[in-house]
Amino acid sequence: MEDDSLLNVGSLGALKFDKGLYAYVGSAMNGLDARIGRHLRGEKRLRWHIDHLLKEAIVTEVYFKESDVKEECMFAQRLNGLFPVIRRFGSSDCQCAGHLFSIGRDQKLGPLLGSWGFEKYVQVR
Repeated sequence: MEDDSLLNVGSLGALKFDKGLYAYVGSAMNGLDARIGRHLRGEKRLRWHIDHLLKEAIVTEVYFKESDVKEECMFAQRLNGLFPVIRRFGSSDCQCAGHLFSIGRDQKLGPLLGSWGFEKYVQVR
């Protein structure tokens, strides 16, 4: 987020987002390219929590890890041990505290994600 913002995030209501970088954990079991393309598209129906955030946020990097099983909750739990979680964001269908994390203003996740088997998908900015 380039500035502090108060955003309406669907069922979560108004949430305050501080200026800085955020990491979101999701899955794309039925098509990585289509899911990432949807997230990067400007105009879309607001379906998921992340859609509300992406109206205002700028995506700078996308990382992926191929898997035949859903691993998003495992990685969300790992990140939850390292960074502040935005409670309930992206986790309405699971028991996780959240799937969005505030990672500060200068944090680079590439090396950490690489150690977990992730690859860079695209650098957007």
